[in-house]
Amino acid sequence: MIYIVDNFLNYFIYLFIIYFGFKLHPRKNKIFCWISVLVVLGAGIFNMCFETNSPIVYILWSVLAICLFFEESLLHLGVLSIALMYFTGIIDTFSVMLIQIVLIGGGVETGITWWMEIAYLFSFLVYFLVYTKLLKKNGVYLNDIGCRYKLAILVQSSIFQMFYNIVFAFFDENHEMYGWDAYVVFFVSIVGAIYAIFLTLSLAIKNVLSNRQNKELQSLMYMQKEQYDYQLQQSVAMRRFKHDLTNHIGALRELINKKKLEEAKEYIDKIWNIQDEFELKIHTGDSFLDVIMNYYLYIATKENIGFTVSGKLTEITHIEMFDITTLMGNVLQNAIEASRKTNKPKIRVELIEHKNEIFITVSNSVVEKISTKNNFFVTSKKDKVNHGFGFKNIIAIVKKYQGEYYMESLVENGEEIFKISIAIPKEIKK
Repeated sequence: MIYIVDNFLNYFIYLFIIYFGFKLHPRKNKIFCWISVLVVLGAGIFNMCFETNSPIVYILWSVLAICLFFEESLLHLGVLSIALMYFTGIIDTFSVMLIQIVLIGGGVETGITWWMEIAYLFSFLVYFLVYTKLLKKNGVYLNDIGCRYKLAILVQSSIFQMFYNIVFAFFDENHEMYGWDAYVVFFVSIVGAIYAIFLTLSLAIKNVLSNRQNKELQSLMYMQKEQYDYQLQQSVAMRRFKHDLTNHIGALRELINKKKLEEAKEYIDKIWNIQDEFELKIHTGDSFLDVIMNYYLYIATKENIGFTVSGKLTEITHIEMFDITTLMGNVLQNAIEASRKTNKPKIRVELIEHKNEIFITVSNSVVEKISTKNNFFVTSKKDKVNHGFGFKNIIAIVKKYQGEYYMESLVENGEEIFKISIAIPKEIKK
């Protein structure tokens, strides 16, 4: 029975690390998941019948169970399962050593015994702390971390294990020569080894966060550069038009003198249409917001996306220019990216101002219903590491100004629509 328990404890640890650490999801066909459980059970029964814990059987059931349970490429799952077996085996060894030192006094025993199950619980505590204190806290997961850091953790833990195996064997052979003080030192050193793995993982996470911040800044700079280029293009065209205005007036005067009124009218209409291109089509009430809105109207028009804005605001003075660029730029950029994939692309912006706060609602067409777990957008892009920043930036700005946001996926006139509503108070409470 102890072999079956041993297998399922390992299995539970694998599922925890892969689901919460790598963010992989179980297969939609639950039959495969149940077959995965049966594989683990079958391996445990085999070990129990033959009184063995064969490494070959352990490797086979581990790889097979993981590949059956999760929705991912088999190659990726195979490599992941082997790496997990290796790493968790090292942490289990540290845990066993700790339990032996504390409960048994350092004696080495062979086979599976009752205290090894306690060691598994200690190992799980290590993984749980990694998840809560490092991964979940920073919004970084093991699939985000570069391969070089993962390899560094494996190599580092391997060195620790080889060292402690030698030291532990020495303690066991010379058990009577040493008192509890030696085992206390050994205990502290093992805890230090685990802490060193935590530090390496922390460095990897800081690297991921730094890269994310750089990408966000690059994205924002690109967004601002595009807006600047648009304004510069409009400014150059306006100057060129003004430069030619004298010639246009001269041509009109000549047409009127010759009483060519129809030609003069057509010429005026042509000049009017040219001049109309330089005027801002959208007037929100805030000059800087006008620039952002008209830029995205320009982008939407080029891509045949319907773009409408209703409502007005007064001059926005309580939100920094950098923040309003980040907020509206990300909202509208995401809306354009999503709507351009639909048959009838459209974006609708609604601006409402109350006495104490302003409301901004942006709705856009989408191909399919978007998952908004816990009121948070879940990106549908395969490259989840480098996408999804836009909504995180939006939420960060809203929270900075003590505002609120709400995201929903709904159906309007038979079309899938994604809608984000933002409310920001006019005064920040200190």
